[in-house]
Amino acid sequence: MEPASPARLYASFAGALLVVLGIVGFFYDASFASLDDLQRALGAVDVNAWFNLLYVLTGAIGVLMAGVASRSYALAMGVLYTLLGIFGLGTEWLHLTIGVLGFLAAAGTARSAKRGSKRTRSAHNEPRDSEARAQAARNRA
Repeated sequence: MEPASPARLYASFAGALLVVLGIVGFFYDASFASLDDLQRALGAVDVNAWFNLLYVLTGAIGVLMAGVASRSYALAMGVLYTLLGIFGLGTEWLHLTIGVLGFLAAAGTARSAKRGSKRTRSAHNEPRDSEARAQAARNRA
């Protein structure tokens, strides 16, 4: 069995964490009043209904995309949450951590080959070519 890529692990764990954080956050503050009206949740995270909704949505997307587009998800979350942290929206340390880990997970995961690309076509043709070479060598001998 092939080990999971860093981006897939990131999408799974960060996605699940964000969903849980968003749901728990609604118990602390479910007000859509103002983006900067925050309540302290779990003693460490500032939340409001807008951030709770963002956490649930981005987390659910991560869980759903973990198997199919985890590198793209990690890169997108790296951009989004790093920007949130830089601009000081919500809990800066949480957003920066999620963002930087997203960038690291995307960087640590190789890009997959596109269908129909040269690399993919040549990989499919290699066994036939090597079989043909082996047959030709046997015929010459």
